[in-house]
Amino acid sequence: MKEIALINHGCAKNLVDSELMLGKLAQAGYKITLDETKADIVIINTCSFIHDAEKESVASIFNMINAGKKIIITGCLPQKHKKELAELIPEACAFLGTSDIDKIVDTVKNITKNNMTDYEVCDIPVYKYPEDIKRQQITMGASSYIKIADGCDFNCGYCIIPQLRGPYRSRKIENIISEAQELADKGTSEIVLIAQDTTSYGKDIYGKPALIELLTELNKIKNLNWIRIMYTYPSLLTDELLFTINKLDKVVKYIDVPLQHVSKNMLSAMNRPVMDNKALIKKIRKIIPNCAIRTTFITGYPTETEADFNELYDFIKTMKLDRVGVFEFSKEKNTKACSLKPQINAKIKKQRKNILMKLQQEVSASINEKLIGKNIDCIVETVDSDGKITARSYKDAPEVDGLVYIDTKTPAIPGDIITVKVTGASEYDLFA
Repeated sequence: MKEIALINHGCAKNLVDSELMLGKLAQAGYKITLDETKADIVIINTCSFIHDAEKESVASIFNMINAGKKIIITGCLPQKHKKELAELIPEACAFLGTSDIDKIVDTVKNITKNNMTDYEVCDIPVYKYPEDIKRQQITMGASSYIKIADGCDFNCGYCIIPQLRGPYRSRKIENIISEAQELADKGTSEIVLIAQDTTSYGKDIYGKPALIELLTELNKIKNLNWIRIMYTYPSLLTDELLFTINKLDKVVKYIDVPLQHVSKNMLSAMNRPVMDNKALIKKIRKIIPNCAIRTTFITGYPTETEADFNELYDFIKTMKLDRVGVFEFSKEKNTKACSLKPQINAKIKKQRKNILMKLQQEVSASINEKLIGKNIDCIVETVDSDGKITARSYKDAPEVDGLVYIDTKTPAIPGDIITVKVTGASEYDLFA
């Protein structure tokens, strides 16, 4: 039998699921390749968070069908559309939902034996991390993601994640520590903790959030350099958690907190915590000096007025956050926002997004220029044949933030933490 290939779409959480499926297949004796031209069977792990993500996944599916591959469609797309997807794409050999990835080996066996369509999509997904499987990593470098939980118990007005991923489910602390130690022993320098919401970690198995306890244990791993936390929830960023992040030397001083908006009208319409986000940012900066703060906002959410948008604009201009992503509202079926009126014109959504991104470019350039002449810690990503180094500062998460381009004669290898002097800056990147 030829090798099995996998194409991954979507977020880092999806990437971990892909690596777990490949690990299960490798454990069962299958050969794995990331070159789909060499494969007979191609697994396409799909994303369905917003319409554009769906389009990318669908394009991959039809590219592989046209190339004559046997395809297995997994993840969010079959979970969202259920049997409807199987009817729309009869050429697919199998469909697996978000909580059905443990069935990947049996699915491959079935389609190689009898060519029948295999369909395994739970109506109500409940995520269970396969602790007995070693991930087959498809991204190698200085950093590695660790999924500490999946699913979500919140009900944000725009979001279908609870329908795609089910209720919040945490992994045990000892299992996460074991995986982190194993990664560190293999040479991983930075681990990045991910979940739909990392600040709720542990509430379902320990009776209360236990991120503080997890970070404290991870900080004890000797051959690990950095611990980064993504996807925190604004109302769960307690003083105790912030003081812990500040105290633990291996936890980078970086807070990723998707705020989505700042107008109280919008936060209420989004079913998000209606709170003073300016006060939150000031609290973070007070407890964690020099903390890098990343967030995301949505423009054009239904009912967003010019006044709501202006409030968001003023917030970005005043608070000067290190990293900001802006997304146009994407209308998704079976969400509160789908039937909310008035819906905002597509042209206005895009226009508002562009205005905010232009403003943030100016903010980011100003922040970066102030770093010129200063020393910062960076993690080495790559070293080319001329000795030029590409790295990330503590302010930069993998794949979503900026880079630091370093000119030096001092040898380094990926994963090294080095101190560099900043000599130049652009809107998003640094030169050192």
